[in-house]
Amino acid sequence: MNLRLGLLVAFTLLAIGAAILLPAVPQPLNYHDFADKREAFGIGNFLDVSSNIAFAIAGLAGLLVSLHPRACFAHASERWPYAVFFVGVLLTAAGSAYYHLAPDNETLFWDRLPMTISFMSLVSAQIVDRISARLGVALLVPLLLVGMASVVYWLVTERAGQGNVVPYAVLQGYSVVILVGLAATHSSRYTRGAAIYWVFAAYVLAKLFEQFDRQLLAVGGIISGHSVKHVAAAIGAVIVCHMLWRRELAGAPSARPSTTENLLRATY
Repeated sequence: MNLRLGLLVAFTLLAIGAAILLPAVPQPLNYHDFADKREAFGIGNFLDVSSNIAFAIAGLAGLLVSLHPRACFAHASERWPYAVFFVGVLLTAAGSAYYHLAPDNETLFWDRLPMTISFMSLVSAQIVDRISARLGVALLVPLLLVGMASVVYWLVTERAGQGNVVPYAVLQGYSVVILVGLAATHSSRYTRGAAIYWVFAAYVLAKLFEQFDRQLLAVGGIISGHSVKHVAAAIGAVIVCHMLWRRELAGAPSARPSTTENLLRATY
């Protein structure tokens, strides 16, 4: 095992240890107290609900792209982590909209569950692109099961009166760090691999908007930070979609016509 891969494995073991050993922390109930409670068209919390359309658009577009013959994959099996990622984005649109209709721990479960599908499948996809296609595809289902288990565990402990959101929080943080770590330490077999940094930037921007939920609404009273968070996070999925549409195998001659070739075809 080389040093770079060893560091990623060590970080994985550290995250597992943190999820198990850190003291239990219940979900703070004030998390559900969002700034924008305005109703429109008979729908409460309208903008927090309707802004999830961004996830639906990004998820549908990405699913179509990941399954399209134009998308570059060295092997057909490499499509599946990306396809599952976009299925998770689509399900996040439904789950988050459902949660924001009546925010509480029970509905939050349906928001978080599909998010873990997206996080973990993207980790699988990056392992495919950067380390080993066979390993990445083989890890897809185990990663999904671990991600979903963290959310199920959280809800079960909340229902038992001993809530513990730590494993889910550790998992989310782990997936973000490991994605950036993979990008920094392992080159992609495909072009446009640096797009993952823009995905990370969109995630950070979304978290900032989430933190400034009330402050943004206070500026003009137009839209809250949480509603904008949904759009920023969906942009991250759009970046992945664009990457798949435009990328090629690294070092391979381009099979797509150049601008000059297109002009010549138009002329003749």
